[in-house]
Amino acid sequence: MKFTFALSLAFIGNVAAFAPAATNSRTVSSALFMAENGEITPLRIGTRGSPLALAQAYETRRRLIENFPELEEDGAIEICVMKTQGDMILDKSLMELGGKGLFTKELDTALLGNEVDICVHSMKDVPTWLPDGTVLPCNLPREDTNDAFITANGEIKRIADLPDGSVIGTASLRRQAQILAQNPTLKCVNFRGNVQTRLRKLDDGVVDATLLAIAGLKRMEMQDCATSVLEWDEMLPAVAQGAIGIQCRSDDERSLKYIDALNCMDTHVCVNCERAFLEALDGNCKTPIAGQARIIDGKIVFRGLIAMPDGSLKYETEATGEIADAVEIGRKAGEELKAQAGDWKIVFR
Repeated sequence: MKFTFALSLAFIGNVAAFAPAATNSRTVSSALFMAENGEITPLRIGTRGSPLALAQAYETRRRLIENFPELEEDGAIEICVMKTQGDMILDKSLMELGGKGLFTKELDTALLGNEVDICVHSMKDVPTWLPDGTVLPCNLPREDTNDAFITANGEIKRIADLPDGSVIGTASLRRQAQILAQNPTLKCVNFRGNVQTRLRKLDDGVVDATLLAIAGLKRMEMQDCATSVLEWDEMLPAVAQGAIGIQCRSDDERSLKYIDALNCMDTHVCVNCERAFLEALDGNCKTPIAGQARIIDGKIVFRGLIAMPDGSLKYETEATGEIADAVEIGRKAGEELKAQAGDWKIVFR
C-alpha cells in the first residue's frame, strides 16, 4: 500500500499556505511589537522540526491570528525550529535514551534563554514537571485521542486478527504491553522516526503493522493511511495523547495574554487529570502506562492502566467525579494502581 508520499506532499502544501509571505516589509501596526529602535518584536514560537510538530506550530499560529488580527501582519509571528535529542538519536528506543524530556529539553533551554517566547508541544512528550520559571497554561482543543492501526495490506483491521508471529513496529512500551497481552506470539520491534519514515518502512516490508496516534495523522491530513482506529478496550491511549500544549515563561505577560485566549478548558482539565495520574506513578518512557479522561454529562470520567512490558500482567482502574476534582481523581487513580502493583520494580524503577 503506497500511500506515504502523496499525502505528505499535500500536507506540505497546506503548511506552506499558512507560512508568512516572503517580503522585505517589516511594518506592524500594533505597538506591542515595536521595540525602542523601531524594529518589530515578533512573537517567537519554538517547535521541533518534524512535519507533525510544524503542523502543530502552524495551527497555533492560525489560532493566534484568528484571536488577535494584528498578528497577521508580516513579521508579527516567527516560527523557530530546533532539533531535540529525541529527534537526533533514532537508532535507540526511548527507554534506552532515558524516557521523558527527550523532545522538550532543548525547547526549555531556548525558552529560558529568551530565544523563543512560547513553545508548542505534543503534550504526551512533556514531563510532569516543568522547569522553574515556565508555565504551561494552554491546551488547544483536543483531537481524537485513539491509536490508528496500520497494516501493510490494509486488510487486517484488528490486532487480534494478526497471524501469530507477525512483526509490529512500535517504540512505545504502552503499545507493546497491550499488544502482547492480546497475543504473546507477536513481535514488537523498535520503530522510530517521523510519521513519514515509519510509513515508508511499512511500505518496504520491514514490519507487518504499526500503530500511530490518529491525531497526528489528522493534523497532517493523512488519516486515510489508517487501516482502522482502535477503541479504548483494544488499545488505551497514552496520557495526554492528541493534545497540544503551549508553554511560556511565567513572567511573560504578553505571551500569557495571547495563549490564555487559546486555551480549551475541557481539554486542559482532562490533560491535567491524566498528568496527575502519571505523576503519581512517577511514569516515564520506561513504564507501560496508559490514561485517558473525558468529560461526560458534566462529570470527569477517567480510565487508567499499567502493565508489564511483556503484557503478562496489567492493572486497570476507572473513576468518575466532579470536574473541579479532576487532578485529585487522577492522582488517586495513580496511587491506587501503584498500591495494587506493590513492589513491581520492573515498572516503577
